Amino acid sequence: MKIKTIIPPLLLILFSSVCAFAGDLTVAVAANVQYTFEELKAQFQKETGINIKSVIGSSGKFTAQIENGAPFDVFLSADMDYPKTLQKEGLTYNDPKAYAYGTIVLWAMNDVDLSKGIEAVGEPEVRKIAIASPNTAPYGRQAVNALKYYHLYDQVDRKLVYGESIAQVNQFVISKAADLGFTAKSIVLAAHMKTQGTWVEIEKGAYEPVAQGVVILKHAQKENLEDAQKFFDFLFSDQAGEILKKYGYVLP
Repeated sequence: MKIKTIIPPLLLILFSSVCAFAGDLTVAVAANVQYTFEELKAQFQKETGINIKSVIGSSGKFTAQIENGAPFDVFLSADMDYPKTLQKEGLTYNDPKAYAYGTIVLWAMNDVDLSKGIEAVGEPEVRKIAIASPNTAPYGRQAVNALKYYHLYDQVDRKLVYGESIAQVNQFVISKAADLGFTAKSIVLAAHMKTQGTWVEIEKGAYEPVAQGVVILKHAQKENLEDAQKFFDFLFSDQAGEILKKYGYVLP
């Protein structure tokens, strides 16, 4: 029997706040897309005049919140599994579709030598490595796969510190609370991040492709279905594609 996650009072307050923006298109956005989404949103609003309210978080937590009635119209996940789960539960309006493939990088703000690539995690001066929770964040799950691919996971398991999403991993790296962090390439390519620290791309063959999915949720049928469909279609437009490529995503 499947046990549903109970939403804490704080999240109910958040959802109430989201509901206050009646008429706006409300989009749940996986943390790796955070900076990319700001550009996507600006372009979409410029073209259509439709206002978007976004909430940033981990795909796993969003899925639990949607299952509990969170009032999101569109869900941009960091993988395809979570949207497909919601589809099986009858909580989506349309079929999930991959709009981009993400890339994992290893990022540092200190003097860690990244010339060895992912092997740098084993260096003695590296004491803490930030990674998104594999239980709720697809990028964290694939970072673990990469470590196992290179037979490094057992060696560095004790060094791993977990963030609930890529956003928290980024905080660990920027604050130097962690010596290294596995994050999304889209983060380090953001305009205000390009000059911060050093990074190296993880070989794509070391982990499963991070197919990022989008789906319109049943909640949109209440008043935002037309706008939700417009945004869904926009993600597959040439304009959106150029923005996604700018941030290191690979188009399907």
